[in-house]
Amino acid sequence: MAKKEKVIDLKPEKISEEQLNKVQSVINEINRMQIEIGSMESRKHNLLHNVSVFQEKIGEMQKEFEKEYGTADINIQDGTINYKEDGEADKKD
Repeated sequence: MAKKEKVIDLKPEKISEEQLNKVQSVINEINRMQIEIGSMESRKHNLLHNVSVFQEKIGEMQKEFEKEYGTADINIQDGTINYKEDGEADKKD
C-alpha cells in the first residue's frame, strides 16, 4: 500500500489587515449612523409629544375665546376678533 501524502490547503485563512480595517471602518460607520438615527427618532418622538401638548393648550384657549367672545375666530397677527358679517359671533357647533 502506498502512503498518502498530506494535502496542504493553500486557501488563505484570513483577509488582509488592510481589508479587515476597511470592513471594520464601514461597520463602525453603519453602527454610528444607526445610533444617530435612534437619537433623532427619540427627539422626534419628544417633539411630537410637545406638539400634542401645545395643540391641547390652543384648544383650551379656543374654548375660552368662544365663551368670552362668542367665537374662536381670532386673527393671531393683531388679535382682531372675526365676527360674522351680520354682527353675531361665528358660533361653531
